[in-house]
Amino acid sequence: MALQGPIPVTFDMVFPHGCYVVGEVEPVKDFDASTNGRFVQARDKQTRELVWQVAVMDADPTLKPAQKTVAVKILSAVQPIPPAPVAGVPFTPVEFDGVSVTPYVNSNSNRLAYSIRVREMRPVRTGKTGGKEAAA
Repeated sequence: MALQGPIPVTFDMVFPHGCYVVGEVEPVKDFDASTNGRFVQARDKQTRELVWQVAVMDADPTLKPAQKTVAVKILSAVQPIPPAPVAGVPFTPVEFDGVSVTPYVNSNSNRLAYSIRVREMRPVRTGKTGGKEAAA
């Protein structure tokens, strides 16, 4: 099979209504390498880059509350910095580049789930609203 590893997708495929940062960017723990009292940050298996994680809220109005918040893993040599907050908005809108998904079976629910991995976090492009290009 030609598909092996993460599947490349676009930001708009994963978050067609956009998304918002709702947590801090944190290092992901390598549970195999870490020991009691010694934290080792995870590295991506393919690129060997450090793995960071940020919680985002999906702006899709049809999602149930429990489905709205997801963790996005960011591959970066240094800790990514979220975009600056927007005045009058309780959460910071964000977009990602270099998006890929890895399907897996969630052991808690026995349902198909996806791990979202990205290469870059950035502010929403001007001229975009809700994850879709604004009408001209």
